[in-house]
Amino acid sequence: MRSILLLTLLAVPALAAEPAPVPKRPVNTYSIVARDPETGELGVAVQSHWFSVGATVPWAEAGVGAVATQSFVDPSYGKLGLELMRAGRSAPQSLAGLLAADSASQVRQVGMIDAQGRVAAHTGEKCVAAAGHIVGENFAVQANMMEKDTVWPAMAKAYREAKGDLAERMLAALEAAEAQGGDIRGKQSAALIVVSGKASGRPWADRKFDLRVDDHPAPLKELRRLVTLQRAYNFMNEGDLAIERNDTQAALKAYSEAEALAPGNAEMVFWHAVSLVNVGKVDEAVPLLQKTYKADPRWKELLKRLPKSGLLPEDPKLMTKLLGASIR
Repeated sequence: MRSILLLTLLAVPALAAEPAPVPKRPVNTYSIVARDPETGELGVAVQSHWFSVGATVPWAEAGVGAVATQSFVDPSYGKLGLELMRAGRSAPQSLAGLLAADSASQVRQVGMIDAQGRVAAHTGEKCVAAAGHIVGENFAVQANMMEKDTVWPAMAKAYREAKGDLAERMLAALEAAEAQGGDIRGKQSAALIVVSGKASGRPWADRKFDLRVDDHPAPLKELRRLVTLQRAYNFMNEGDLAIERNDTQAALKAYSEAEALAPGNAEMVFWHAVSLVNVGKVDEAVPLLQKTYKADPRWKELLKRLPKSGLLPEDPKLMTKLLGASIR
């Protein structure tokens, strides 16, 4: 029956699927799917007392949509949901079709949003209490096996009131859930994905955040740390692109912002210094390199290898200065 209904929805044979076996234990606890109306970015974030929740629950594709499939989880809701939305179905249409084709829909919990901001959610009547969801403008929150039934209302409120980009607002929703007691079992893993609102044809570039905490005593705290670190590396990437455009000022600004977010990260400092050298700012690069050598002397050995790879000029005097020895 499921395959027939999916084929009717799409008329695409590749979507035929056998009904997924129902897991004996619920995988997930609380999640959010959302779209930023200003940027068009799409996202999904989740936390659970279950190992590696990011492997099965969150799904997102640039220009298409985002899905959270949980409770007695069926990952095919993620794959098929995205395929249905990519084929032109709205999130409510896609979710309705998948539920109609699922003989175990009563134990599923799903949130789904498409690139136009149309939202749908489902909480099966046999999901473990406390369980429920809220569909709002450009977002849906859903939770099951909660300590209290105040969790998902708190998530919706926090998301609506939060400032910042999509990742920050989804984190605020997860943290609000935990503040209300969260999963009655506790906590173990978390994940967050943010993709571009429009597909560029380069999926690797469309993923702004793709982070997982598989096993941690404080997964949300660790997820927030990783989000901050990813922001820093996003600035590093901006700096590298500015260097390619010969926009030195933009590059240096981006590198500085990266280092402000991740102070003490030797990797960022090192490549910032290398970029400075390549635009002729050697005197500014030297103290940065010295910081990395102090953190770990192997950065000095790496620097020696860069000219042969074309990443620094083949200039012995320059290398002597960069390595910290005096020039005669």
